[in-house]
Amino acid sequence: MKTFQDYLSAPDKLDFIRQAINDHLNSEVYKIAVTADEYERQQNTTIRSYVKYLYTQTGQKVVDFTATNNKLCNNFFHRLNTDRCAYSLGNGITLEQKGLKGKLGKDFDTDLYNAGYYALIHGVCYAFWNKDTMHLFPVTQFCPLFDEDTGRLRAGIRFWSLDWGNKPVEAVLYTEEGYIRYRTKPGSKGLDLIEYQPLRAYKQKIAYTAADGDEIVGESNYGSLPIIPLYGSRRKQSTLVGMRDKLDAYDLIQSGFANDLQDCAEIYWIISNAMGMTDPDMNKFRDRIKLNHIAVADTENSPVTPYTQEIPYQARKAFLDDIRNSLYEDFGGLDVHTVAAGDTNDHIDAAYQPMDEEADDFEYQIITFVRQLLSLVGIDDIPKFKRNRISNQKEQTEMVLSAYGEGVIDRQTAVEKLSWITVDEVDAILDRMDAQDVADKRDMEKLRKAMEDDQTREDGEED
Repeated sequence: MKTFQDYLSAPDKLDFIRQAINDHLNSEVYKIAVTADEYERQQNTTIRSYVKYLYTQTGQKVVDFTATNNKLCNNFFHRLNTDRCAYSLGNGITLEQKGLKGKLGKDFDTDLYNAGYYALIHGVCYAFWNKDTMHLFPVTQFCPLFDEDTGRLRAGIRFWSLDWGNKPVEAVLYTEEGYIRYRTKPGSKGLDLIEYQPLRAYKQKIAYTAADGDEIVGESNYGSLPIIPLYGSRRKQSTLVGMRDKLDAYDLIQSGFANDLQDCAEIYWIISNAMGMTDPDMNKFRDRIKLNHIAVADTENSPVTPYTQEIPYQARKAFLDDIRNSLYEDFGGLDVHTVAAGDTNDHIDAAYQPMDEEADDFEYQIITFVRQLLSLVGIDDIPKFKRNRISNQKEQTEMVLSAYGEGVIDRQTAVEKLSWITVDEVDAILDRMDAQDVADKRDMEKLRKAMEDDQTREDGEED
């Protein structure tokens, strides 16, 4: 891997960028990310490349063109990662100080959710902060340059192409001093790059005059590189690592079962008095049965007797269930089949325990990421999460209202604890409740004054 120190010492910066991108494309991190994208799209690579083979008498390996080759891809990878990401980020985040979140842009929660999902399936996602917008750089488009001494991200190269190898490549070098743009030289292909935009600062002050139009009158940078890595866990690796073998085993068993049903692979024939039949003749007879479902035989002298075996459905079904349960257990996901209708919150909380533990690790990475991002903007705050989970809402509502009625919790905490109220609705509800309190207090004051006026008139009449 190339580091920030390698960049500083490189005599030819353009050649260094080409080498760094090539090294990144050949790295294990990049290859795992590409494979993870395939599994995320339910295009599981192992089962899709699976081919059935036969071996001839000479030991030659040939493709069995008569065999059915169904390729059933499971969707566990997408489902489990979506569950973990939506559990922590599905309701967005809140900041302790009101009004500060608006400085992060209207799409911040959506961008953070997408960054979190990339961080899970790739192991890391890089976010470039530009004024009030977060641009996401996945592993498949960004080559990081870490500091050898501190391990901190000091620079990076983003690269992309509509059709790699056939269309031009765009690349941007991001440093603490600004960024430089590169593109493929006209008439060339791939990484034959040239610089087409020199070093430019991240912040620009533009003035407009009728004579000259827009003009850059000042430039400045952030205090550090405005690209922040968001990791999916302390392991800093894709969730596909360790999960792939079980996903592949599930696909192979499921597909094999479907192929057996279609091929009738468990049906075979015994031909009596056929000892003089050569292997090519028997293979020809078999292929004709499989392809045409009919064959001519001398049944008087060589009767053909079919035999069938029951396809071992129960064993395969049990093994598939074991793999499924193991996937959920290892990943820390919630299997909704373990939660029955009418379960109390104690039962539901117990089912969520593994997911809560994994979410704690994931949210720690998000907190670290968001605080680094806020420091770029000049905000000191800590994000809060409202986990997106099922619950016995009636039981929870009664518990929250009881605690509020007894004075154990305040009104804001009570509103935040209600599972059927989203994070974005809390402030608006509290504002309306405060406004209602003011109106009620004003009405009570009017009523009190009216009663005092009536009492004054009555006292005057008695006098």
